[in-house]
Amino acid sequence: MRKLKRGFRAIMQIVWHPSLLNLVLDEDAAWDKKLRKLKGNAYRLPSLDLRQLLKPEGQTIAPFAFLDGSSLPTDLALLKSLAAGIQDCRYFEIGTWRGESVANVAAVAKECTTLNLSPEQITALGLPPAYADLHSYFSKELPNVTQLYGDTATFDFAALNQQYDLIFIDGDHHYNMVKSDTENVFKNLLHQNSVVVWHDAAYTPEKLRPEVIYGILQGTPAAMHHHIYHISNTQCAVYLPHDQWKTFILNPPLKPDFAFEVGLRVV
Repeated sequence: MRKLKRGFRAIMQIVWHPSLLNLVLDEDAAWDKKLRKLKGNAYRLPSLDLRQLLKPEGQTIAPFAFLDGSSLPTDLALLKSLAAGIQDCRYFEIGTWRGESVANVAAVAKECTTLNLSPEQITALGLPPAYADLHSYFSKELPNVTQLYGDTATFDFAALNQQYDLIFIDGDHHYNMVKSDTENVFKNLLHQNSVVVWHDAAYTPEKLRPEVIYGILQGTPAAMHHHIYHISNTQCAVYLPHDQWKTFILNPPLKPDFAFEVGLRVV
């Protein structure tokens, strides 16, 4: 999507001009300032231990390509665990890319819908056809996955006339689009028990991304802010509408009080 074209350009600019990294840090500081103004001393999202949401037996992540633009295995384990915990889960996502996330969720969900720019829209941005063709690579043959095409800035979410149990927002990660996508999801796609997951709410599992978090909070009704958490060991934030959770404030570097066992084989 558009975020990737801008991302490629930004990375190359920093490689060519390392001093530009200071501008990124300055920009994060500016978003931090906005968050403090919005939320006061509670401007940092509370973090929730991933283990509270994983099934005791863990999750098998497949497919996973270990290529650029993927979510972390823990991000996909979070999505899959949430979906597995919802009977006849109906899943909706913004941002398909290779289809890894929706393919993983499709293994445990009843119905999945994913929305992305069309190949024509992608190439119109100047990106190569080979890149456009990779979208939905892992999900296009799955019988319980519906692929929709459109730009979320103009897409008519109300016309779907559907509510979903689990929604994954992984589109353009700039403030305006995070806010817009969040507003559209909360206005059109949620029922009282729906769970929302945002990807790239953190640069890494230990470094939150203030621009994205500000967009999340500005797009979510204020009365629901206290149900939004950063999930440990992931790049995700989650809206969980019910229950009280034991949380902590992220203060890196973190001591690894637990670790994961990872199996790896080619399928």
